[in-house]
Amino acid sequence: MIAVVGATAAGKSDLAVELALRLDGEVINTDSMQLYRGMDIGTAKLSPGERRGVPHHLLDIWPVTRTASVAEYQRLARPLVDDLRARGRAAILAGGSGLYVRALLDDLEFPGTDPRIRERLEKELADAGPAPLHLRLSGLDPVAAENILSSNGRRIVRALEVIELTGRPFSATMPTYDAMDDSVQIGVGVPRPELDRRIELRVARMWEAGLVDEVRALAEQGLADGRTASRALGYAQVLRFLGGEWTEEQAREETVRATRRFARRQESWFRRDPRVVWLPFDAPDLAGRAIAVIEEHDPKLG
Repeated sequence: MIAVVGATAAGKSDLAVELALRLDGEVINTDSMQLYRGMDIGTAKLSPGERRGVPHHLLDIWPVTRTASVAEYQRLARPLVDDLRARGRAAILAGGSGLYVRALLDDLEFPGTDPRIRERLEKELADAGPAPLHLRLSGLDPVAAENILSSNGRRIVRALEVIELTGRPFSATMPTYDAMDDSVQIGVGVPRPELDRRIELRVARMWEAGLVDEVRALAEQGLADGRTASRALGYAQVLRFLGGEWTEEQAREETVRATRRFARRQESWFRRDPRVVWLPFDAPDLAGRAIAVIEEHDPKLG
């Protein structure tokens, strides 16, 4: 497997297509929000033309009302990798959802979920905010609490749910770097000032392309009721505009700010993985350099 990773707006999708063309491969999506049907503009999903004939898997498979599950994603994606391998095709993973990438690359098992426990914890989160829940997590599992931001309510809820469901520390289920199969990770590195500029430009283009209309149409399909999709960058902000809470300009500015914060978290996640080989986004023949890294790792992959 060859994974193209990095922050949003770094150029991962285009590089993945180019690698697939040069290596006789197919792309497997590892962006959790591109799994949703109709969420095209705000997720920067490549159009069919931009895919240049390269087959893309795991795009547009869920309605916006579906709660995302990395465990279910793993069950769907691993057979795809096996099928590509059986057909002699390279599996090119493309996307910035770190846990989804690791769900394919590494030996990870995900505990189940309990709707009743989850609902109770999410009500606590809505009523009291993440701080009390994070404090509780610190008492139950200090290692997990240290690795989860005190503001990350969704992750805190998941940690507490797993502890209650399994009786084991959530930290025992946290990702390690134990690879399942031979793989190479190519990181697309973009200096922060340039990345900030690219994010602002991307958001502007999304607005011009009709993001507000896209969100309005998805709202009629139940977007606001989707626990995962409704929180996606751009979609959450436009929903607040459509609900009369913000002006459109506020929604746009908040989308830029939230995306920049998210990009920093992505960078931090991928930079912690010592296996990622980072290449500059503006390197001449970036795909060629990536292939050289792949061939160095394993000549059979190049």
